[in-house]
Amino acid sequence: MIKAILIDDEPLSRSLIKEYLERYPEIRIVQECQDGFEGVKAIMQYQPRLIFLDIQMPKINGFEMLELIERPPAVIFITAFDEYAIRAFEQHAVDYLLKPFSQERFAKAIEKFMEHAGDPLPATATQPLLSAAALSPQQRERIVVKTGGKIKIIRVEDIYYLEAADDYVKIYTKEGGFLKNRTMAYFEDLLERDQYVRTHRSFMVNIQQITRIEPYEKEGRLAVLKTGEKIPVSKSGYARLREVLDV
Repeated sequence: MIKAILIDDEPLSRSLIKEYLERYPEIRIVQECQDGFEGVKAIMQYQPRLIFLDIQMPKINGFEMLELIERPPAVIFITAFDEYAIRAFEQHAVDYLLKPFSQERFAKAIEKFMEHAGDPLPATATQPLLSAAALSPQQRERIVVKTGGKIKIIRVEDIYYLEAADDYVKIYTKEGGFLKNRTMAYFEDLLERDQYVRTHRSFMVNIQQITRIEPYEKEGRLAVLKTGEKIPVSKSGYARLREVLDV
C-alpha cells in the first residue's frame, strides 16, 4: 500500500481527488489537511510516499509548506492558474494539476508517480523549484521558518539583519534569531536590493536599521544598528552601501 496525504483547503477539490483515486486501490489517503500547518504535522506523523499539495492555501501556501519538510515525499501539485507557479513547474519538470482537472489528466500524474516508484523528490529537484517560486510577489513578502516544533511567519520588513551560519542563514528580528535552510545568495535574490544590502560575505543588513557606520581595522567598517548591534562591513560591502544610500 502507498500512503498518501491530501493537503487542500477546498473540500470539493479533496472530494474529487478521492473520487479519482478509487481507480487506484494501491494508494490510500491516510490524512486530509486543510492548510500547510496541518500538512507539516501529518507528513511528520505518517511519512507518506506521496502528497497531493495545493499551492494557494490560507496561513502558509504549498511552496512555503514544502520548504519546511527536510525530506519531502513525491509531490503532485494542485493549483489554480498562477503564472509564477506554472513557470516554476514547467522549468523544473515537476508534475502538477491545473484546476479544474479531468480524470484523464489526473491519471497521467499518477502514472508519472508510479513510473518513479514513489521515490522522494530529491533536493536537487525541489530546491530549484522553490527558488523559482520565490520570484512571486507573495513569496517576497514573508519568510516561513520552523522553530521549536512551531511554524513562524516573518514579514520581510521586520528583518533587522541576516547572518550566514554553515548551511543555514540566521534571520534576526526583534523577537530573536531564526534559522532557515537557505543560502545568502538566495536571500540576495529574494530581498529588495535597495533595502537589504550584503555588507559582508556573512551578513546582509536592512538599511532602515542602520544608525551610523564606524571605521574598524584598516579598510574595514562596522554598521551600528538601532539595537546597538554592530555588523561587519567589508570594503566591497561599504561600496554597495554607499551606492544604495547615495552618499
